[in-house]
Amino acid sequence: MDSFLAEYLPIAVFFAIAIGLSLAFVISAFIIGNQRPDSEKMTAYECGFDAFDDSRRQFDVRFYLVAILFIIFDLEIAFLFPWAVALGGIGLFGFWSMMLFLAVLTIGFIYEWKKGALEWE
Repeated sequence: MDSFLAEYLPIAVFFAIAIGLSLAFVISAFIIGNQRPDSEKMTAYECGFDAFDDSRRQFDVRFYLVAILFIIFDLEIAFLFPWAVALGGIGLFGFWSMMLFLAVLTIGFIYEWKKGALEWE
């Protein structure tokens, strides 16, 4: 049991140091930092314009299209890194399956381009 706990000692030390440094940084920011809020700092920040209407109003569909584009390309990158690392071991099947995945993403990108989702007026 002692050897089992000894294996986890470096992880516990790492967590203790991380929590200690995090608390030190947050506390030092409150002690050293300027605490003089003005009206400009206290205003709500939403999309670069002041809140002037009800928060339940409908947004333009372009906000959602940009979010979908971000998700598509963020997922693409998340799948490309492990694929590139393991490319030597997965063979031709892995290569062609990734090419199919990229083709589907490219078709989606072309569809959004043709629909005008990338043009902001």
